[in-house]
Amino acid sequence: MPDVAPLPVQELRSDDNPKIASESLVLATIRVLAADIVQAYKGGHAGTPMGAAAIGVALFRDVMRFNPRNPLWLNRDRFILSAGHACLLQYINLMLVGYEAWTLDEVKRYHSRDFKTSKAAGHPEIEQEAGIEVTTGPLGQGIANAVGLAIANKQLAAQYNKPGFDIVDNKIWCFTGDGCIQEGVGQEAISVAGHLALDNLILVYDCNKITVDGTINNCFTEDVPLRFKAAGWNVIDAGRPELESEAAKEISSIADALQAARQHTGAPTLVMVRTTIGFGSRKQDTGPAHGQALGDEEVAYVKQKFRLDPEAKFVLPESVKRAFAHVAPRGAAAEEQWNGLLAEYTKAFPDEAKELERRVKGHLPAGWQSLLPSRDQLPTAPQPTRKSSGIVVEALASRFPDFVAGSADLLESTFVSWKGMVEFQNPETGLGNFGGRQIRYGIREHSMAAIANGLAAYLPQSPEGTSGIIPVISTFFMFTLYAAPALRMAALQKLRTITVATHDSLGIGEDGPTHQPIALASFFRALPGLRLWRPADAEEVMAAWQFAIEGEAGPSVLCFSRQPVPLLDGSTRAGATKGAYTLATYPAGSSSEPKVVLIGTGSEVALAVSVAKRLAASGVATSVVSMPCMELFDKQPSSYKRDVLPSHKALVVAIEAWSSFGWARYAHASVSMHSFGHSGPQADLFKMFGFGEENVAKVVGEYVQRRENAFPGVGDFEELLINHVAH
Repeated sequence: MPDVAPLPVQELRSDDNPKIASESLVLATIRVLAADIVQAYKGGHAGTPMGAAAIGVALFRDVMRFNPRNPLWLNRDRFILSAGHACLLQYINLMLVGYEAWTLDEVKRYHSRDFKTSKAAGHPEIEQEAGIEVTTGPLGQGIANAVGLAIANKQLAAQYNKPGFDIVDNKIWCFTGDGCIQEGVGQEAISVAGHLALDNLILVYDCNKITVDGTINNCFTEDVPLRFKAAGWNVIDAGRPELESEAAKEISSIADALQAARQHTGAPTLVMVRTTIGFGSRKQDTGPAHGQALGDEEVAYVKQKFRLDPEAKFVLPESVKRAFAHVAPRGAAAEEQWNGLLAEYTKAFPDEAKELERRVKGHLPAGWQSLLPSRDQLPTAPQPTRKSSGIVVEALASRFPDFVAGSADLLESTFVSWKGMVEFQNPETGLGNFGGRQIRYGIREHSMAAIANGLAAYLPQSPEGTSGIIPVISTFFMFTLYAAPALRMAALQKLRTITVATHDSLGIGEDGPTHQPIALASFFRALPGLRLWRPADAEEVMAAWQFAIEGEAGPSVLCFSRQPVPLLDGSTRAGATKGAYTLATYPAGSSSEPKVVLIGTGSEVALAVSVAKRLAASGVATSVVSMPCMELFDKQPSSYKRDVLPSHKALVVAIEAWSSFGWARYAHASVSMHSFGHSGPQADLFKMFGFGEENVAKVVGEYVQRRENAFPGVGDFEELLINHVAH
């Protein structure tokens, strides 16, 4: 049993209203609930919910503006829990303020065996109808998501607000801990927010100085407020307000700091609150309080310390519920007042109101596809697919307000600029304004992708998965590796983001192996819900963009070449949107079954066509398949897949200047990279590594002869360049 003298069990009540719990009981209830729930299932994170209980109450009950009765109200404040392990703090407060989705029974499903339909995941998972704006967990991601939400908010306000009609004027609140502040993605995003002067963003820093390994003094001793000030942030240091005997002062002092942050203009605000992790436990202020159950004896100790029944579990007094009972009516009244303002706005500005409504519903502009050039309008001369992508950007961006583009310092190289574009910038800099739709992310690939996730999450998706904000980000394909964790989070949440990834192979040339992606595609192709496209020509580029904008919800990575490729005979958008299709058969017009099928992607499709012609001239009937998107091909009916890739009766060889990893699913052999690249002229590099037309025709022809009477089976996959010596 606990080594403290038992205290009388009592329910503390407010001096002002005996039916409403005192602030001491409110905080004690939250802390003990967190400890009880984690202990019940012997796992989870109770330490931060216990230490930051007063922050949660001040935010959800006293400061933030939202309507629990309509969680999707457009002008609600958004709350992002970047410290996702502290999710019990969010779940409990969502329950207390009246979100229908959150009952005590639902919160108790956290880490329980009843997990299959539980909302109480071990880290928050996006469900905006239940008050969870984005999925968080990997530390620092939430900070960047919050910056994206703040950019979306500023942009919509600049585009649609009118004098006397502040239709969009909400705030973005992000709760972060010591870990998020240390993560690189968090630091990148903090820098972006400071540069842009996003004064609608408030970062609430729960500074308890404890992480999994113990005190952060072992690894993190810098002056955090000074760092934020250097990045252009306003800083409010709320000190250490936790006074066990004066809970009302603890909550009110934090609420005062948060209200001051809400009123500040001209810069984002950091509110730093020093707390004690695992507050009330004998393990407080130690590493074990972070992510472990406290133990039955310790939980009983905590209850006695807070003058609660040590035997009772999952107790939620009615008086505590009443302490939050005013929040839902207050939120409903705020939305009702806003609805009145919106009605007046609609009368005064019907066109703007109609467009805003369309975007809020997630619908795309009617007939937007007609903005894309038809095949006969495409350039016939060879050109890089990155330039063909630029044709799409130019066609859509100026007439498509949903379109928000940006680059990690490679704007002209990735062709995501357009004539007459306005940059999203703090108007005081003279570089642009908050209505601009071109974002300069700087050399910050990771935060760029995570910020895009916040942009994509600001407005709800339509039932078809489309959204009123379409974030387009861009960099060289190799550098999407820096962005990979955020792209994975986009896939996990089914957020529609579009990544333009140029310079996608050896074709980058003299920049050399540091910039030449070899194995990167294998990772992205393996991610559930992410589509990696590698179009062969301008026609397939149009298909890739169209799918990325209106196809199945989720992120798309569009890989484009630096080197020119021809507009191929036989390429079609309809075929490309199936993931793979037969482009041509040689000899042309032959009715013979192909002896070999060559699959190409991107710039290697043109190579496959040239090789097929050589093979056909030597008597080997050959068909060429373009496979711009493996993931879409996988979804096609078996009959279609067998028709395109008749691997049961023809040899199938993939040609791609990347690693062969993954090709054994589709082909018997591949012409692939099996080493890093080299610095040199791109045309010479392709020949150097065995991708010259003559050499590919030679190794494929030899393979066909070798397999004439020994058709390959499972496990017989061959890399045809494995013994090639680059020279």
